[in-house]
Amino acid sequence: MFDTTGWIVAGIAVLLTGLSKSGFGGALGGLAVPFMAIWLSPADAAAVMLPILCLMDVIGIRAFWGKWSKPELKLLIPSALLGIAVGSIAFGVLSDKAVKACVGLIAMLFALDRMLGLRNRLKLPEGASLLSGGFWGAMSGFTSTLAHAGGPPVLVYLLGRKLDKGTFVATTVIFFTVINAAKLIPYLALGIFSVHTLKVTLLLSPLAPVGVLAGMRLQHMIPERPFFLFSTALLGLSGLKLFYDGVF
Repeated sequence: MFDTTGWIVAGIAVLLTGLSKSGFGGALGGLAVPFMAIWLSPADAAAVMLPILCLMDVIGIRAFWGKWSKPELKLLIPSALLGIAVGSIAFGVLSDKAVKACVGLIAMLFALDRMLGLRNRLKLPEGASLLSGGFWGAMSGFTSTLAHAGGPPVLVYLLGRKLDKGTFVATTVIFFTVINAAKLIPYLALGIFSVHTLKVTLLLSPLAPVGVLAGMRLQHMIPERPFFLFSTALLGLSGLKLFYDGVF
């Protein structure tokens, strides 16, 4: 259970996630689980955040309805479902320490990607590719299942496409709406949800619409670079601690 510091950090993480999803393209959607996993097991942290993410999806989906790219989603969603299945198996067979190390590694790679622009260095062929779409979709499903950090892999793919901004954002919104909903099934099957995690979710969920609506209103007022630098530094440090705890 969280202590006072844990509750404060968890609340900030939910707010930053909402801000990121609605105002900054969802680039820090994987922020909350590494933060919470310092106090909770990785599985419990993921269980707390999944209903909150689904709530955020419901709040934001109306603005982007019908604007997505169907060819991209037809490639990404089936492969993401395969990645979710593999990630669910990992949750079922790996120890808490191993999962904690995986979540920490994902968080550190996420932070390095944000700081060094790793995605921009990957030159992908233009147009929808079955191979690249399948690979990055599966990676997104896998990392999303373990740490709700599916953003970087799917953005590696989508940033290589020639999509206008509205279509790009709408495609990511619908993609994550679908896979977050899909993750509910294996989470329930594996018994990852518990009375304890649902109580924590219930207490933190009022912050979800606050973060999303604030992001919509403040996206032009909050300086993007300082926001990302601050959040990315915290994510990298939390990932480092989780990786250390999981390995040693």
